[in-house]
Amino acid sequence: MEFERIADIKRLNFIIEQLKKSLPPGAEVLDVGCGNGVISRSLGELGFTVKGIDVSDKAIAKAKALNTFPNVRFEVRSAEELVADGHRYFAVICSEVLEHLSDPGRLLEVLHESLEDRGILIVTVPNGRGPRELLVTRPFINLQKRNNWVWKIVMRMKSAFGYKGTTAQSDAEDLTHIQFFTKDSLQRLACKNNFNIVQFGKTNFIEDVFPFSFFTKKFKILQRLDCSIAERLPYPLTGGFVTVWEKMPE
Repeated sequence: MEFERIADIKRLNFIIEQLKKSLPPGAEVLDVGCGNGVISRSLGELGFTVKGIDVSDKAIAKAKALNTFPNVRFEVRSAEELVADGHRYFAVICSEVLEHLSDPGRLLEVLHESLEDRGILIVTVPNGRGPRELLVTRPFINLQKRNNWVWKIVMRMKSAFGYKGTTAQSDAEDLTHIQFFTKDSLQRLACKNNFNIVQFGKTNFIEDVFPFSFFTKKFKILQRLDCSIAERLPYPLTGGFVTVWEKMPE
């Protein structure tokens, strides 16, 4: 398993559990916005047949370079191109993608057309009002827009503490969050695009919020504790949502 953070592993385990329950034998999984291909390769190691797509040449190049599984393949491709080939999937993964899109509804329209009527769409997103988005992501975006001396000091401090602009999931150059979803707004987005969210889950709490992150990076037991605490807290306090979507009946 390539993921190291417990929250990332928890997210991956949720995806694996849903696929094992729902995927017919031999069916191909589509990983949309696959980034470096960590999820795709993890699934491939378990025997799933996976196609990973992303618009980032850099991310797909890394995904291909790291891939050793014949049942996993990667393509530089936009989701819109999927509709043209007419292939439909029993399971589509859209993990940590929607928050980066100016028009997430457009992608969901495409995925609705690319999904079998009895298929599942697995969506994971940060909680837009969760601890990290409120205390880290949004303030950082505001500072970045100003690009003043405060931002330069913050960037030097991040570099000194070993924080990078990329994630384990993607080396894409721009990982800015544009959308900030709540549980209610995510449900409205799903409904607007003819999906029902049939399962909601939580990821972590504050382990990725500085200064907690400085210590949790070093001690996995703190990460496990944080993920366990998240399960006992109300949804507004979780760091992220893991969800299963189904197409609405016509």
